[in-house]
Formats: sequence, C-alpha cells, structure tokens
Amino acid sequence: MSNNTYCAVDQAARQAVVIDPSFGARKVLDDLHARGLSLSAVWLTHAHFDHIAGVKEILSALPAPVPVGLHPLDLPLWREDGGAGTWGYHFNAGPDPDLLWQADQTAAVGTSTAVVRHTPGHTPGHVVFIFAQDHVAFTGDLIFRRSVGRTDLPGGNGQALAESIRNHIYTLPPETVLLSGHGPQTTVGEELDENPYV
Repeated sequence: MSNNTYCAVDQAARQAVVIDPSFGARKVLDDLHARGLSLSAVWLTHAHFDHIAGVKEILSALPAPVPVGLHPLDLPLWREDGGAGTWGYHFNAGPDPDLLWQADQTAAVGTSTAVVRHTPGHTPGHVVFIFAQDHVAFTGDLIFRRSVGRTDLPGGNGQALAESIRNHIYTLPPETVLLSGHGPQTTVGEELDENPYV
C-alpha cells in the first residue's frame, strides 16, 4: 500500500511513539530496539486498515501493552475491518483502542508535546499531530505533496476535508514540514503555493 509509518522520538528521554503502523511493523520494533529506544504508545491518525495493520503485531511483540490512540468517531471503521472489505481483504483490527483522542488535546513522547487536531474529511475521526516546537506535523491522509486524501470512501466528505486543511494545516507556519501517510514530505508553504485541490 506504500504507506509511511513514522516514529516520533524524544532522544533525551529515549522514548518513541509509532504513528500509523502498517504491514510489516515488526521492522519498526527491531529498529527501536537496536537504537535503545522504548515504545510508549501507538498513535493513529485514522482507522483505515492500511494505517492500523501493524497494531496487533506491535502489541503482541511487547512485554507489556502500550496505549493505542484513535479518535472515537473512527471506532466504527476500526470495528468494521478498517474498510479492508472494500478492497477484498479480510482484516480484524482487534480490541478497541484504549486512548481516545479529543480535539486540541496534547499528547507527549518523553518531554516533547504534540497537539492533536481533529481534521475530518478523509474519515470522520481523522486527526493530525502537530509538534509546533519542531515545525513538524504528521498529517495521515489529510494532505499529501500536491494532493489530498480521498473523500469517495465511506465516511469521506470533500467539504470537511478542505475546511480541515484550511483551518489546521494552512494556518501553520510555512516552514512546517508535513509528513503524510503516503508519498514524500512537503511543507505548508509549498502546498499553499502548489496544491491544486485546496
């Protein structure tokens, strides 16, 4: 599915969170272990199966469970196979996440803090994670380099997606790096100038 799975790391605290673990997530755990980092949580931007496929693999490989975060409006999608049936796949996400995101809450990895913004449009419960102090945002499938997330899947809404981008992405400093769920990184400034969709 050409997904991007990310690790947000606080080097000083030697802690990490995994964002949107997809297939083959064991590689992520092996990398964290090799670097001497401990995993403190799994953060999900939304519940499409290609963004949550590695959650069970990660949790089953850990000696103790870590919290898994998802917005409650995406729980129905989580419970209904993450939309995998649309693509002819059978998929069971497992037990519900135990950390339910609320709009504008903060989430921490070590001493670094992200703001969780509710950004519906691609899915009803889509969120982005903004590390303002580092000028970085993890945007899931809200916005890509010169593109935007699909809105033709169940729960998608084109108007809501455009409003989420205008209100929560285009209001960030132009140098903010956008790390999306698919494709290369970009910046807010580049997308303001070059993105043809919003």
